[in-house]
Amino acid sequence: MANSLDSYLILSGLLFAIGTFGFLARRNAISMLMSIELMLNAVNLTILAFGAFVPTLRTGAAVIALLVIAVAAAEATVGLAIIIAIFRNKKTPLVDEYDSMRE
Repeated sequence: MANSLDSYLILSGLLFAIGTFGFLARRNAISMLMSIELMLNAVNLTILAFGAFVPTLRTGAAVIALLVIAVAAAEATVGLAIIIAIFRNKKTPLVDEYDSMRE
């Protein structure tokens, strides 16, 4: 049981569920970004687990995981830059207050 695909997929599903709950339940923009990163890490764990247990996917899974890491880094950079710019104007990290910028 310690070295089975099921345990990796269960862990990945739990991480993804925690990330989804964190994204939907939080109103702090930085916490929401951290939850998105957690979901992307869960996806990476799934990809690498399939790569480890399916021999034909071994190299392809590593490449896809590296692409997901690159996208996550870009998302974090752009997201943090936007949050900092909004924080300088509104003085709050709460996403409920960002809606008033339409006016």
